[in-house]
Order: sequence, then C-alpha cells, then structure tokens
Amino acid sequence: MSTLARPPASPRHAFDGAMLVVALLVGCAQPGPMSEPVGYGPTEARAAIERVLPAGTADKPGWARDIHAALAALELPSTPENLCAVVAVTAQESSFRADPAVPGLPAIAWQEIDRRADAAGVPRLAVRAALSLKSPNGRSYAERIDGVRTERQLSEIFEDLIGMVPLGKTFLASRNPVRTGGPMQVSIAFAEAQAKARPYPYAMSDSVRHEVFTRRGGLYFGAAHLLSYEAPSYDKLLYRFADFNAGRYASRNAGFQNALAIASGLPVALDGDLLPHTANAPRGETERAAATLAGRLGLSEPTIRRDLAKGEGPEFGRTDLYERVFAYAERLERSKLPRALVPRIDLRSPKFTRRLTTEWFAKRVDERHRRCVERIGTPRDDS
Repeated sequence: MSTLARPPASPRHAFDGAMLVVALLVGCAQPGPMSEPVGYGPTEARAAIERVLPAGTADKPGWARDIHAALAALELPSTPENLCAVVAVTAQESSFRADPAVPGLPAIAWQEIDRRADAAGVPRLAVRAALSLKSPNGRSYAERIDGVRTERQLSEIFEDLIGMVPLGKTFLASRNPVRTGGPMQVSIAFAEAQAKARPYPYAMSDSVRHEVFTRRGGLYFGAAHLLSYEAPSYDKLLYRFADFNAGRYASRNAGFQNALAIASGLPVALDGDLLPHTANAPRGETERAAATLAGRLGLSEPTIRRDLAKGEGPEFGRTDLYERVFAYAERLERSKLPRALVPRIDLRSPKFTRRLTTEWFAKRVDERHRRCVERIGTPRDDS
C-alpha cells in the first residue's frame, strides 16, 4: 500500500506556526488574576484590634500592627474571626507581654538542670561547680539562673552554657530545654520548621529561637501554628484552639479515635496521638484497636500502620483507614459521628500550679474569642 508524502510546509505556514508557539509561551508567562481582598483593610484591621486589646496593654498600636502583619504575611484574611483568634490565644498565654515573667522560674530551672544531670550520669556537685564559672556577661551561670524571670532569659543562659561550658554539652546534649516562648507560647521546634517551609517575613539578625521571643516573631509563628493549615473537618475554631495546645490535627485524630472505639468495641484514649512518639515503642492502643478491624475493613496491618503514620498532617483524613473506620462505625451506630473532638489530655508542666487539661485551655480561649468577636464589629461594606 502506497503512502503519500506530506508536502513541505510553506514559509507562511511555518511563520504562522512559530507565531502560535510564541503566543502560547507569552500567554503562559502572563500573571494570573488578582485575588479579591477579604475582611478588614490594614487601617481598619489595626483599629479593630486596638479596640479589643485589654485597657492596660502597653503599645497597643504596636500589637495591632504586628497581629495584622502576621496574618497578611501568612496570606490569611483579617476577618474578625481570625484577628480575634490570635488575640484570644495571646491573652490566654501571655496577657499581651512579649516575654512574660514566669513565677518561680529559678526553682523550675534548677529542677530541670538536676534532672538532666541525673539522666546523663553527671554528679550534681560537678554541675554546681561548673555553674559557678563566670558566663559571657560577667556574672556566674548560677547567679543568672537565680535571678531569671522570663523564658527568654533562661533560654539565653542555656545557650551560653551549651556554647561555653564543656559540661553543659554533656548534660544538656546541646539541646536547649526551653521549648516554648513568646507572647503566644509557641513551640520553638514548630517555628524552626515553619521558617524552613515558608520565608520568614522579617530580617532575621539572629536565630529563629530568638525571633520567637520577640513580639513580631512570636505573633507570626503563633498565628501560623493556629491558623495556617487546612482542617476541612473543623466546623468550630474550638478545635484549632485545642490543636494549638495539643498539636495540629489532634482534634481530628480524637474524632477518629472515637469512631475507632465504636467500630472495634475496644476502649481507645481520645488523646489525638495515633502512634507512639518514641522509636521502637510497642504498638499503642490506637494501632491495636485498628488492627482488630483489619479483616472487616479490608486493610492489611502494614496499610493500617502506614495510614496512622500520616496522623500529624492533612493526608490522614483522606486515607482508606480514616474513611473506612468512619463508614463502618456509622453503620454500627446508625448515625453520623463527629469528625473532630477536643482531645482529653492532662497538661503537665513545672509552670502549672493546678491540674489543667486541653479541654480547659480550648474552652477558655474559645470564650475569650467569642467576647472579642462581639466587641470587634464587622468589616465595613463599601460596595
């Protein structure tokens, strides 16, 4: 069978084709459409924040500026709900002090030093001798610890100790034990991860750790931890407040654990932890309960563990395990189950003088948020 040869393209056709390619490339290079602003504008947002700050707050304009800037940098709209979420957590955690004083902090610091020395097998006498040495500011480490008032001050002492005293590297293992700080008491580990995932909007003269203890940095990283993640199963900010205390997606995970308990018939703690945090730990309660459902759900145990390992991110809510556990439990219960629950966690810290829980924290912040929204008003409609 013969075939016909394609005739050579005419110069005109070649020119038209080239122009089409150029047009397509130019079209691809064009910027996309602008998104429409939502919520308050900058001036209105700052004025609204100032209205709801406590009467005795020092430098209200500065707080208002930094709260609005945090949301803007994170591409979050300055709605009353978002502004008041940051305000409510800050009020709860620090009463609007960038580096709040902690009662009894010297005693807490000494307890931590002794605990770490014991764990490292370092005699306490040797530790005390090392801490009698002069630190970079001319005072001994012991004198500075005895006079410490804030977590920023304590963090700086530990940094000097790790950097200047060989013994400090031994019993502190080059890890600063101050893990949270700033006006929203945000995790320093989270802040460091956030700064790697998204450019920090301010010029950083030192470390992320140091920025956390500033007003602008503490508000930026705190707002990111609170609001800058997708949580489609959350129909209330209450669950974000609980997550701020217990870890992202803890409320979603507690909702899953509730469905798992119904589906398996076994008791499961609603703590939001789907797998143990320590390496080589035995299977936890959640994994054991899920494993009993493997046959009924049509999932292998390795698949169950793989899905549970996604529990600290948004992907877990789209896994086969998550969807099938809810489907099976709702058939048993003959009703729709909540996709999120406030985790049941007892909070432990040397700073606490009474028993506190994640539920207590979330509800207290939620009440602050409700009062703030009632006072802040609504965005002006200029249309």
